[in-house]
Amino acid sequence: MNQHKFGLVVASAILARLIILLAFPDIFAFTELAVETHGSVAYDEYALNLLETGVYGREPSVPDAGLPPLYSTLLALTYSIFGRHYIAVAAAHILFDTLSVALLYDICRRLFIESGDTIGALAGLFFALYPYLIFQNLTLNDTALWILLLHLFVWLLIRLRERETLDRHTLLIALSAGAVLGLSALARALLPPLALLAVVWFRLHLNWRETLLRLLPVAAVSILVLLPWVARGQRIYGGFVPIALNSGENIYQGNNPWTVAVFRAGYDAQWLPPPEAAPLDDPLARNAALAQTGWTYLREHPERIAELLWVKLGVYWNVNVTPINNLRQGEKLAIDDNGAVVIVSGEGSHIGVTAANAAYQDNSLFNVVGRRVHVVYFGGLWLLAVAGAWLSRRQWRALSLLVFVQLSQTAMYLLFHPSTRYRSPTDPLLFVFSAVAVLWLLRWWRGRRSQTL
Repeated sequence: MNQHKFGLVVASAILARLIILLAFPDIFAFTELAVETHGSVAYDEYALNLLETGVYGREPSVPDAGLPPLYSTLLALTYSIFGRHYIAVAAAHILFDTLSVALLYDICRRLFIESGDTIGALAGLFFALYPYLIFQNLTLNDTALWILLLHLFVWLLIRLRERETLDRHTLLIALSAGAVLGLSALARALLPPLALLAVVWFRLHLNWRETLLRLLPVAAVSILVLLPWVARGQRIYGGFVPIALNSGENIYQGNNPWTVAVFRAGYDAQWLPPPEAAPLDDPLARNAALAQTGWTYLREHPERIAELLWVKLGVYWNVNVTPINNLRQGEKLAIDDNGAVVIVSGEGSHIGVTAANAAYQDNSLFNVVGRRVHVVYFGGLWLLAVAGAWLSRRQWRALSLLVFVQLSQTAMYLLFHPSTRYRSPTDPLLFVFSAVAVLWLLRWWRGRRSQTL
């Protein structure tokens, strides 16, 4: 019966994605000439250059560290085997989602003392039919890969904590968790805070000696995995590169005098133009200068930090899809003399605006229907998750790991700048608590019916 539940959930995930992919080729077929790329064209450019020249860089044969390399490398591998076709990319993403569903199911089975398989099946189904992630994970971006890495790391932590003896099997799990932690930083460098909170989670069950013997290999291997990439950055730029040279930009965009105004106007902080003083000819110096500008703003304006964090928190956990507004092609975000956000005609911001952005602003299927569906789907499951967290409070020691996932990722994006796309990878783990509430409601309803009969 349990295998039957799991099989239905996996089939639902695959079928839902195939239906949407085949029904809307004009959205997802980025390899066709007449179709705009939904996602990031940069990943495609990195993958093509890597495939054609053997060098990871956005310009042919010119090495750089503009973006973390893992997703573009896997994209290049996909192109080399199946050719550059959107069906091949979508198939890889569907595979990632399927594996994530399987991991989510087993995470629930291991964490819950009773009914773990049912809770896992429900949570997996909520993930499988989640409209936002169906759309997001069929476009050209790293979200599906990141979700897989996140779920795999959580699953390995659970497996590692379950081990009663420190034997070869335990060490193998620890080494695997370290490898996943290191690789995840080559996709998005966001899991280290969760790894630190994992120490707290392990200490809820084990003593310090057992905790350290399990987690120190995780930390050591993760560093070893990153060393070749860090050394490469040192050779290219002559200095330390914090995984990729977009971190400074993200810190600046999320922490400057206009961030609050941009978010309250419903736009994404990524459209903010950089300060004119930021150097253009030295990527490493530019990254450092942008980061320093953000840190300086926070240091010099401590009275504004509370408002900044509150506004970011509202953007991150908004039941609507954020950003609520998007720029159209030919539009540019600017700040007037009064510090207000204005949209003017221009050639776009420093990172460019494509026609694909209009799909999230104009009278498109996504904007008219998708946003409303998301409010109902995610908003309903969010309310159920709050109830489910309360209902499962007696198992807080085990389930605190799922809470730590939400806390760590929320904190990371409060540091940078948030949106639904950045929060959504943790939504399936939030849906675990939604599943708890749904199971409680089903049992309550059955009990009520049996009393009536």
